[in-house]
This record gives sequence, C-alpha cells and structure tokens, in this order.
Amino acid sequence: MREGRGGSALTMASGAIPGRPSKVAASGQFLLALTIGVCGGGVFAWLHLPLAWMLGSMLACTVAATLGAPIAAPGWSRPPLTVVIGLMLGASFTPNTLHNVTQWLPTVSGLVVYLVAGGVFCVLYLRWVARYDPITAFYSGMPGGLTDMVIMGEQSGGDVRIIALTHSCRVLLVVSALPLLFAVFGHISLPPRPVASWIVNWSASGLGWAAASAIVGIAGAHLLRLPTKYLFGPMAASAVVHATGLSEFTPPQLLLNIAQVGLGVVIGCRFRGARLGLFLPVLLHSAVVSAILLSITVSFATLFSRYLGTSFLQVVLAYSPGGLTEMSLIAVSLQLDVAFVAAHHLLRIFLVVIAAQFLGLTLFSRKSRDGPN
Repeated sequence: MREGRGGSALTMASGAIPGRPSKVAASGQFLLALTIGVCGGGVFAWLHLPLAWMLGSMLACTVAATLGAPIAAPGWSRPPLTVVIGLMLGASFTPNTLHNVTQWLPTVSGLVVYLVAGGVFCVLYLRWVARYDPITAFYSGMPGGLTDMVIMGEQSGGDVRIIALTHSCRVLLVVSALPLLFAVFGHISLPPRPVASWIVNWSASGLGWAAASAIVGIAGAHLLRLPTKYLFGPMAASAVVHATGLSEFTPPQLLLNIAQVGLGVVIGCRFRGARLGLFLPVLLHSAVVSAILLSITVSFATLFSRYLGTSFLQVVLAYSPGGLTEMSLIAVSLQLDVAFVAAHHLLRIFLVVIAAQFLGLTLFSRKSRDGPN
C-alpha cells in the first residue's frame, strides 16, 4: 500500500480536484457536486432532519464520490464558506462569555486526559487490530487535525491515503451521527423560519460590521499564524463585536444554508478516488476509532455533568472528535455555549498538532519507511 503516497491523497484530503483538469472541466465537476449537494440537503430539509443542508449535501456527495461520480470541490471553495460560518459563530458570544471562561478549567484539564487516553487507545487499535504500520497507525489515530496529520504523516513515511481516509471518515461519521442521535432523543428542535427572514434580516450597518469583522479577523489570524484562520479569525472578530455590544448582526439564514451546503460538498468530495477495496476496510476501522473516542467523550461528559453540573451535551460537543466548524454548528442548533465548544476544539487541535509533531520526530525518523504488516 505504498503507491500513490504523494499528491493524490493530499488532493483528496483537501477536497481539491485531482489530476489538474481544465478550468471548464473543473467548473463542471464543482457544479455537479453542488447540484448533488443541494438535492441531498433538500431531501434532508424535507424530512425535517437536523442540520439538513450540511448533512444532506455531505452524505449525498460522499455516496456520489465513492461511486465514481466526476465531482470535486476546488481548494478555493472552502474559505469563503468558512468565513460566513465563523461570523455566525462569533455572533453567539455575549458579554457573559468572559465571565464564564473561569469556569472552564476543569473541562480544559479533562480535555488533556481525554486526548492522551483517546490517542493511546486509537493508535494501539490501528496498530494491533487494523495492522497498520507504526507511522500510519500513529498519525491515523491522533484525535484531530486532518490536514496536519496528513502532511506530517507523509513527511514521516506513512501511507497518506489511509491517514487521509481515516480522518475524513472519522469526521464524516461523527458529524453524521451526533445530530441524528440528539434528534432521536429529543434534544434538537429546529423551528421553521419565515422565508422573508432568510433574506432581509441583515441591515446595511450589520453588513458593514460583518465585512469589517471578516477582513480584520482574517488579517489578524494570518499575522499571528493562528490555525484555521478563515474560521477562527472572523469568529474572534465577530465575537469581540458582539461581546462588546457594538453590533448584533447575524448572517441571513439563506446565506448560512448556502455555506452549509458548500461545507457538506467539500467534505463529501474528499472521498473522490477512494477505491472500495481500500475505502470499506478504512471506514470500518474508522468507525471503531470513532466509537472509542465517543465512548471516552460520553464518560467525561457524564462525570462533569454529575459532579460539576456542566451541561452533558455541551461537553459531548466540546470533546467530540468531529470538526471545529461542524461541532460549533451543532452547538448553535442546540442553543448551547458556542464559545465553550469552540474554545475546547481549538485547544484540542493545538494540543494534537504539537503532540504529534513532538512525538513523531521522537519516535520516527523522516527516512523511516517501515511497510504495513
């Protein structure tokens, strides 16, 4: 399983178009992906499922991609979508948020223990049961940081196709399962909104604050070299605007639905080019890894809710091994503290990347090329 270790796996992980097709062909592939995504989101919305536009488009494009449909999402498509979602997440911050930060120390401390336990169990499973080589098992089992794990895994000599697929499947499974499970147990209520409010709930003043938040946020995050700058920068700037009472703007629902469809399409298109012979075993092992991490998540959430009175669902979303953007969107749907969820995921990404970089350099030389057993 060593062939194709370079560009194809990285291309799939990022959602970019493999093979560098012409601009016309690339546009056609993206348009087809968007069409499939809108149809999938529309079906989910018609069924009144939670996060319908993101989950529906994501699952529809995942199925289409694995069946060989000529769809792809170019690399430039995600940043503008992420900016819109970042602005919305920042709008969930209030003046009380800073006061609540001091109450997060127990869950932040627990997050470190969770990452160590989750990483050890997942890596050992992938090494001993899935029989991945040590490098591939290590970078596939780290609980977070898809792009970072793919890049570091490739540099260390791991099978980047398996690393990319494992993390993509993990995000897909967690993002798909959590809202549906919450809905089954009655924790999500998504009241319909008038169509007019989807379009006209953003004033000229709000548009100005949103644009300023996006520009200043991205520039600041870039200068500070912060992770996920297109999400974290606008979110941080929007949070400052809302927490200080300068504005109460929120992006129109129509724009948010478009962003969710685009995000679902990008995630689904990651699976383009994944052969079923490789995809199905990796999906199975990713399901086990996701189950391990979610089990540990539920255990921590139970302890914190029972002994500290912390919201069970809030801790589940803060610890869940899904994406920062996706878990924050679910928090919005549940009307939970988005700042709490986002802060824990940012810390998770930071700790995982730092730990993987340190341990990877310590355990594996860059010239290591051990094959899988």
